[in-house]
Amino acid sequence: MSVHVLNQPASPSSAMTDPFGRTISYLRVSVTDRCDLRCFYCMSEDMTFLPKADLLTLEELDRLCSAFIAKGVRKLRLTGGEPLVRRNVMSLVRSLSRHLGSGALNELTLTTNGSQLARFADELRDCGIRRINVSLDTLDPAKFRAITRWGDLDKVLAGIEAARAAGLAVKINAVALKNINEEEIPALMEWAHGKGMALTLIEVMPMATSAQAVSISMCRCPCCVRASPRTIRSPTSTTIPAGPRATSASARPAASWASSRR
Repeated sequence: MSVHVLNQPASPSSAMTDPFGRTISYLRVSVTDRCDLRCFYCMSEDMTFLPKADLLTLEELDRLCSAFIAKGVRKLRLTGGEPLVRRNVMSLVRSLSRHLGSGALNELTLTTNGSQLARFADELRDCGIRRINVSLDTLDPAKFRAITRWGDLDKVLAGIEAARAAGLAVKINAVALKNINEEEIPALMEWAHGKGMALTLIEVMPMATSAQAVSISMCRCPCCVRASPRTIRSPTSTTIPAGPRATSASARPAASWASSRR
């Protein structure tokens, strides 16, 4: 069986709409459930991932995304897990970039934890990506390691700088964690805006049942805290744009709900 996917934008009659009659033009696609970090609010430390045989191949993902583009999707975001840990994922990014060249797609972007950006930033730029989101909840190395369980903050910061040097616009996604990083949010804003990056604050999404208490202990940290399930609330996000009014009351709600894996 052969599948022929059109490259030109969808006609009004073929465009997808939701039950409220709104045109669907933005698609987020998870290319893997795997991640090289284990943020306590997102994954258990000892995760059981899907068998690789159950995942769509990169070729199948390309066909799927292309079919949605033919139906009117104009912005495509690749997510995970951590999308850049998927083997040969850049072949998918490069293949999908053909839709940018044809005009069928307005924007191709991705959300990442930043750990692999130093390796891929230049190639992402070469593939037509112009903006990325980077998940970063703290600038404190001890807190970062506690939240991610084993992450290296310096590696992520180096990745962000590599992305900026490559010419990518970076937006920071920070999960607001009661009693963990809430006191640091002003410093995160100043750091992000000082580098010309917007900052989105995201509430924790409920990822565990009552029998699976989500907690984090930082007993070696001077600000030792424990986050209980009571701090987990509904998903919302607020984007604070970089610029002169960044710290004012002009923060605006983001257009879409934050993904559980951001």
